[in-house]
Amino acid sequence: MSDDRPVAKSRILLFVGISMAGCLADLISKHLVFRHLELYHGSEWWLWAQHIGIQKSLNEGALFGMGEGHAWIFALFSIVAATAIPIWLFVFQAGHDRWLTITLGLVMGGILGNLYDRMGLPGLQWDQFRQDRAGETVYAVRDWILVQWDDRWVWPNFNIADAMLVGGAGLLMLQSLSPESSPHNADNSK
Repeated sequence: MSDDRPVAKSRILLFVGISMAGCLADLISKHLVFRHLELYHGSEWWLWAQHIGIQKSLNEGALFGMGEGHAWIFALFSIVAATAIPIWLFVFQAGHDRWLTITLGLVMGGILGNLYDRMGLPGLQWDQFRQDRAGETVYAVRDWILVQWDDRWVWPNFNIADAMLVGGAGLLMLQSLSPESSPHNADNSK
């Protein structure tokens, strides 16, 4: 059953609010961590000794560093996704589903936070990270959250945008497994 009503403005505000809040949280946290001269490998700041901490790293790839060195491809995918998501939600009216609006708001916040980095906008250079590339502009995602069980099990560094992307993808998967996928979330007001 198709809903031809326009998506409520409150859904647009919900989507934009989640996206912008997530993107700002990501960019502000990256700025705060990367302005410090320390916090590289060997100078981590531990919140829970040897398990959760802060350590700066740069990722030119995607998930777990896959596709290393192809930041421009991931930037292009990000631009396409950042264009397609609002069109799907508000032109094709998928935004009637509250759960989907919230979930894609998380995904959009993650996309925008990491796209900012991939476009070289933080103004970083490779100097402190790789001497062989000193003076080159960094077109890589700034990661800083360190999680490990012990020295043998260390999760790759990540950031708030990554957590939003993974969380949003997980919520989408949960929604797809639901037998009543969207009618219970439909916007019945306005």
